[in-house]
Amino acid sequence: QVQLMESGGGLVQPGDSLRLSCVVSGRIFSAYAMYWYRQAPGKQREYVASINGEGITREDDSVKGRFTISRDKNIFYLQMNSLKSEDTATYYCHVNAAGIKYWGQGTQVTVSS
Repeated sequence: QVQLMESGGGLVQPGDSLRLSCVVSGRIFSAYAMYWYRQAPGKQREYVASINGEGITREDDSVKGRFTISRDKNIFYLQMNSLKSEDTATYYCHVNAAGIKYWGQGTQVTVSS
């Protein structure tokens, strides 16, 4: 019923910027928080940032000051600035709705010179 679809990934150079989008279909209540995660080859999926129904945001220390999560109606964004090679990963949007975990299919971000 709830579906998430990421887009906006690509190949960029260190220091460049990207904006990822996550389009949400189905009804999402305002109390549900949205999350961005990422997974690099050979590594576990890791938390990146979150936003709750009131717009309060959090971000992991690894991206703090560079990444910003935001929402515009049913679209969630991850603005990524000053990208580093360490940011290379598949990025996923995620929601935990009443105990049910939903994930998007992921979008690839590659940062390389």
